[in-house]
Amino acid sequence: MKKLIIAVAAVAFLASCKKDYVCECVSTIPGVANITSDLGKQSKDDAETTCNALDVSVGGIGQDCTAKEK
Repeated sequence: MKKLIIAVAAVAFLASCKKDYVCECVSTIPGVANITSDLGKQSKDDAETTCNALDVSVGGIGQDCTAKEK
């Protein structure tokens, strides 16, 4: 019984670590709109990795993306 309680507590803890995130991308190109993408429920590290992959910059022109909790 003790092992079951520990297992349930561990699953509950891990499930609570995942939250809803969005990726906000700010464009440095004049006239181009900023973009917000829903990343869904995931860990903070996964959200940051996914969002950072959308960063684009060529000669200071592009977009800077940041993961934020919904």
